[in-house]
Amino acid sequence: MSQTVLEKDAPSQAATGIVDCDIHPNFRSADDLSPFLSARWRDHWRAYGAHLRQGLSSTLAHPRMTPAVARADAWPPGGGPPGSDLDFMRRQHLDAYGIEHGMLMCLRPGGCDERNLDFAAALCRATNDWQIEAWVRNEPRLSAGITIPQEDPVAAVAEIERCAVDPAFRVINMPPRMMEPPGRRRYWPIYEAAVAAGLPIGLHISGVPGHPSTGAGWPSFYMQEHHANAQSMQAVVTSLIMEGVTERFPTLRFVLIECGFAWAPSLGWRLDKLWRRMRSEVPHVRRPPSESIRERFWYTTQPIEETEEPGDLREIIDWIGWDRLLFSTDYPHWDFDDPRFTFRIQLSDAERQAVFRDNARFVFGL
Repeated sequence: MSQTVLEKDAPSQAATGIVDCDIHPNFRSADDLSPFLSARWRDHWRAYGAHLRQGLSSTLAHPRMTPAVARADAWPPGGGPPGSDLDFMRRQHLDAYGIEHGMLMCLRPGGCDERNLDFAAALCRATNDWQIEAWVRNEPRLSAGITIPQEDPVAAVAEIERCAVDPAFRVINMPPRMMEPPGRRRYWPIYEAAVAAGLPIGLHISGVPGHPSTGAGWPSFYMQEHHANAQSMQAVVTSLIMEGVTERFPTLRFVLIECGFAWAPSLGWRLDKLWRRMRSEVPHVRRPPSESIRERFWYTTQPIEETEEPGDLREIIDWIGWDRLLFSTDYPHWDFDDPRFTFRIQLSDAERQAVFRDNARFVFGL
């Protein structure tokens, strides 16, 4: 059987009306957040700053993180860091690639890692208000994600309920690296609130809970750190299934962002094998885990795995489902994926429209 393969320097057939599921807005400076904080928390921010669980976590120490985790051409001509200038983002990204809609994914400061829980709630609230006023109100092609202080579920639920009434918010963002595995019952009120709001949970690679980023401890090299993103998300999926979240909340959708997806089939096979042998330990897991993986999780394409044999990538996606992939660029970061070159395999018209547009429209209710 022969496969038509696209040359790396030839553009793929990106769909018209693309939905980009991972765009990172940025602050020009910490002062951008000040108008959305009360006087108390503005003073706290200036006097104490962030109090995180991991020393030096915000110093962007790895070489690829300097400067600003960004493409060299993403610095706005008017000044400020990449991702901080809406007009420049329009010209360089939304207009240049025909982006019909973009999902904003705020990384920091968002409050999800703050140890002072009251300050964490204030930061999340301010970040959410800033997204709307600085971005979405001025650009109808953008939607926001609700940033929550997940370690304080009561405050997180209150923030979901406050924001979910605004259709500008289309997803609830949580870091996959939390204080405890995300399937633990302390986080269940958040999932219940997500179901009530009719919004999916977005798990974008992030979080500094103070734990090592790999199960074998702290890595020596950035390459290990980057690969650990996929390992982290496998642990997230396993926790959500085995702790019973996927069965307790059967309509809740999970979007896994910037972690790859080729690992999903092998994880499903391994969990099925273990579940068949030891299902008496988890009687609340009534279905083979692979079924939950194929039905309850969606994956963004960036960073896409590039198999040596393009046909292998097609087999992987066939198992996951062509309705489970959501196109993303990771703009303005250095490992940005150009929609014209994302796939090394020939896509049918139906596959192209599903991945680049229609799947995201369904998941996020666009």
